Amino acid sequence: DIRVADDAEAVDVARRYLTYFQDADATARGSAGTTTDSATTDSATTDSATTDGAANSAADQRDLRHLIPENRLQVYNVRAVVETLVDTDSHLELRAGFAPGMITSLARIDGRPVAILANDPAHLGGAIDTEGADKAARFLQMCDAHGLPVLFLCDTPGFMVGPASEAAAAVRHMSRLFVTGANLSVPCATVILRKAYGLGAQAMAAGSFKAPEFVVAWPTGELGGMGLEGAVRLGFRAELDAERDAEARQRLFDSMVELAYTNGRAANVAAQFEIDDVIDPADTRRWIITALLGTSTGRTAASRRRPNIDTW
Repeated sequence: DIRVADDAEAVDVARRYLTYFQDADATARGSAGTTTDSATTDSATTDSATTDGAANSAADQRDLRHLIPENRLQVYNVRAVVETLVDTDSHLELRAGFAPGMITSLARIDGRPVAILANDPAHLGGAIDTEGADKAARFLQMCDAHGLPVLFLCDTPGFMVGPASEAAAAVRHMSRLFVTGANLSVPCATVILRKAYGLGAQAMAAGSFKAPEFVVAWPTGELGGMGLEGAVRLGFRAELDAERDAEARQRLFDSMVELAYTNGRAANVAAQFEIDDVIDPADTRRWIITALLGTSTGRTAASRRRPNIDTW
């Protein structure tokens, strides 16, 4: 899962790796039956809060407001988002060299272990390919077997399509995300950073936006049945083909994409109750701490439903 330079580093990393699972067991024993709904309350102190206690310090959460560019076509570093969101020096990425479009990590938030599954927009625009689906599904199995709550950070235009994807048995591999996600017995939550399109977005919410403890979006969020540009090209092909002038055709296309973006903005989608809320990025930790990590499954190690995970 983690490439190291030598034996000494291997021992150090293995020790660190194991602590997340030991802490998960301790948390399950200590918080069984504890629930909270304070994520729905208003916070007047978010801007000034940069830590959750001396032992569980985090970066200034206001930095999250500036990590995703306003230009929706400009790429950004999603690992910087993860590093800022979690406790300082608590992020451990697994299998970084395999299926780079999906980031699978362990971290701590408020001192408690959490598993993070994130799309990387720097690879295929965040689209989920067959290897990414396999990597993510196996990661979810591990989280379920060891009682780790799952945080999805969604920025995907959906599943990869086309002849190459079909030749790689796309349906067979991508379906694993839905089957595994739908059978999770640990709590999960989804934060939409930017794109949430098609079935890929549903896969980043355990198979359904109704399944997680919450689904919220940052103001940069955009949702729809498929990527905007592709939807316009397919849905309005006749109108675009009818325009003979190339510049006029491009202006028509741009105006249709802009209209689709306006309709699919997170604020408009939240107004239709399809997601729970659009939040200030700086308030993300509070949502996670109260509504995800404050939710107990009431399970012990002996009662977990998944007795094993795939070995590969």
